[in-house]
Amino acid sequence: MAHAYVNRTLEGPLAKRASEYPVVVITGPRQSGKTTLARHAFPHKPYVSLEALDERAFAQSDPRGFLARFPDGAILDEIQRAPSLPSFLQQLVDDDPCPGRFVLTGSQQFDLMAGITQSLAGRAALLNLLPLSCVELAASGLLEKGESVDRFLLHGFYPTVHVRSIDRSAWLGNLVRTALERDIRNLVNVRDLADFERFLTLCAGRTGNLVNLSSLGADCGISHNTAKAWLGVLEAAFVIRILNPWSRNIGKRLVKTPKLYFTDPGLASWLLGIRDPLQLAAHPLRGALFETLVVCELLKARVHNGLEPDLFFWREHSGFEVDVIRQEGEILHPLEVKAAHTVPGDALTALKRWQAAVPRLNIVPGKATLVYGGNEAYDREGVRILPWHRAAEAAL
Repeated sequence: MAHAYVNRTLEGPLAKRASEYPVVVITGPRQSGKTTLARHAFPHKPYVSLEALDERAFAQSDPRGFLARFPDGAILDEIQRAPSLPSFLQQLVDDDPCPGRFVLTGSQQFDLMAGITQSLAGRAALLNLLPLSCVELAASGLLEKGESVDRFLLHGFYPTVHVRSIDRSAWLGNLVRTALERDIRNLVNVRDLADFERFLTLCAGRTGNLVNLSSLGADCGISHNTAKAWLGVLEAAFVIRILNPWSRNIGKRLVKTPKLYFTDPGLASWLLGIRDPLQLAAHPLRGALFETLVVCELLKARVHNGLEPDLFFWREHSGFEVDVIRQEGEILHPLEVKAAHTVPGDALTALKRWQAAVPRLNIVPGKATLVYGGNEAYDREGVRILPWHRAAEAAL
């Protein structure tokens, strides 16, 4: 059954920020639901999309005249299409700093953040909206109790693939070929988009793993610096998320190489050519895709509640690692991810080793959690065991 709207966790923080700041900015990947959320949360505000050529031309040629149409504010969609507007908004909100006056949305973090930082510092609150979370899907009846994780590893969490009866694989392919490529053209000068799509596919093959820029560039036939720039583009477009290793000046024990995660496992699966459950079950990257899903759920739980992500990972040169570390002040909460449908006897080894190393590491340990591919939640040997669809509980 199709659902017209899925309630988003970000609605609460959005309403709060709108009661405190004259401008609220919602950023996130294309098709994550930013426009739908803004219009649902502020149904009485005028709405203008700067994707429309006539509106964009008006905003660019006569920004004062464009904004004069909205004395009480408006929703300005895809604000990065008119990068000069934030400068003119500054004067308006300085003259009348009424909270919640303007709501801006944008998909390209580089361009959007440049305008916000330069013109609206202290006047605008920034919130991120990622694709749907398991919590949101379950609350809307779109994730059934006891359901397998495989559907979400294949199709991901973009709202459209769950609220409309469409060919999900075709929709994800169209997302790559149109919206993402258009954003990429605006962010960097890519001479051959086929090269960039190959780079994107190689990144999908590294989701959930350490990212070596030299190796990634060599595999794609580009330089280390180009690989770094293109990776930055993907992060700016919210296609990937870079997770850094936790460190507090503890010498050379920890690796410095970050880990790469796609912000949607379905998009990564599509790029890897996985089209059906049989392919997924036999694919060597199924475990990495599952870890990607779990990390995305942790990120969504943080940012959709208006919180800083504060997520890292732990890995020493000796090979000792913990998949995710959530920092809460001085407390570090370790989390391991296992894709199996049951929790084998050795699944807690890394967490136990980390707990045993706490005195050596001189850190304050928090609650240890293991997220797995099954459906039951319980405690085992001092570790909280959570099913994949409840991973968000470990982030709050």
